[in-house]
Amino acid sequence: MAPTDIALLVLGGLASGLLAGLLGIGGGVLMVPLLLLLGFTIDQATATSLMAILVTASTGSWQNWHMGYLHPRQVFWLAAPAALFVILGTETGSLMTDVQRQVGFGCLLLANLYLVGIKKRAVTQTSSGPAPMNPITAYLVTGGAAGFMAGLFGVGGGVIMVPLQISLLGTGIKDAVRNSLGVIVMTSLIACIHNLIKGDIVPLAGLAMGIGGLVGVQISTRFLPKLPEQIISILFRSLLIILATYVFWQTWGRA
Repeated sequence: MAPTDIALLVLGGLASGLLAGLLGIGGGVLMVPLLLLLGFTIDQATATSLMAILVTASTGSWQNWHMGYLHPRQVFWLAAPAALFVILGTETGSLMTDVQRQVGFGCLLLANLYLVGIKKRAVTQTSSGPAPMNPITAYLVTGGAAGFMAGLFGVGGGVIMVPLQISLLGTGIKDAVRNSLGVIVMTSLIACIHNLIKGDIVPLAGLAMGIGGLVGVQISTRFLPKLPEQIISILFRSLLIILATYVFWQTWGRA
């Protein structure tokens, strides 16, 4: 890889880390389009993105565990279906054409506009509410959906898992974010092993983005939360629209 490409990947990881610290989401929505821009195939982009997510999520989860904020039992019940469905998502992706997969990823980016809105409204919750669904079913739906999307599109799954925990399990926003990060570690690890065997991961690219992401998380948690929330929300939604437009435009060129 050229030094300029490595520098771009570090910067992309840095930006994804900033978003992770601000909004509690994985960086796949940024990293996958960047990898596609640099000429990676959709299989390589999704697999390599998960490697970078594994690096940043592991650090965050270790910090939560060290501070006593991690709930292993809740993480396990979410991670069990997620671990199964992440493999299913990966294999489903291998059956799809690059065009179909990129169109699906573009639609996921647009769907995130709605999901982040749910997550933002949920921040006003000050305590956990009653679970509106049978807990076992809710864990299966939440973990399964996040795992499937992680395997199929190379995203961490947090932007899906957090609002689903809040709406289906009645989990408070802080615990939902921590649980999500713990599950992302497990699903990303399983997906990375699976993709490494298939030969889809580009290790140097994943490491470069992972290092950038670690730095970005540290910056965002210390400085960027001081920005007005409305500005952050507008910038993030604008970014999703731009990325979705780019993915659809690139797909149109390949079709």
